[in-house]
Amino acid sequence: MELAYYSDYAVRLVNSEEPARGKDALTSVEAVRDLFGGNSSAARRATDADVTRFRGVRARLRAVFEAADGGDETLAVDLLNSLLLEFPVSPQISGHDFRDDNGRPLWHMHLADHPSNATAGYAATAAMGLAFHLTEYGVDRLGLCEAAPCRNAYLDTSTNRSRRYCSDRCATRANVAAYRARKRLEADRSESTGLAADSSQRATANGER
Repeated sequence: MELAYYSDYAVRLVNSEEPARGKDALTSVEAVRDLFGGNSSAARRATDADVTRFRGVRARLRAVFEAADGGDETLAVDLLNSLLLEFPVSPQISGHDFRDDNGRPLWHMHLADHPSNATAGYAATAAMGLAFHLTEYGVDRLGLCEAAPCRNAYLDTSTNRSRRYCSDRCATRANVAAYRARKRLEADRSESTGLAADSSQRATANGER
């Protein structure tokens, strides 16, 4: 498993809340377990106490994305470093589930689950994955959706660093809103031009009389 994969842990956790809409999906231990995806062994360690702990880590991860999105690289790195220090990882070389044509293991780096509790394990994995993504692609590749009020986190993997939205749905919604705004502006300008022309004509007519 490539280490970059783990950055998605951070995105999933941050996006379990939509602050602008007042929505929070992280309300039960089942919701916590869902965040682990296919890692069922780690998910089984989750308890009710992890709900509150996960929310705390989520707020700190969102702060990393907010700093990056706001152009404050140093703050983003400092916030991420604090998570890395608090939740260390245990890297291991693994060859499970992956074989080459000759049946030999395809060795790769794997982040071992933290044994203490579900939150520590998830936070360590998410922070390290995000750190690998940040150092590999740059701080500006961490973003927050521009389609208000969404503000979901995303990782920009586009070739020209052009991503601005968390999903195609938000991109479409933003484009439609921008199109409608342009049409309203054009209509307002047309109306203003028409009124101005009408006033000018009336003034000319009054002058001729």
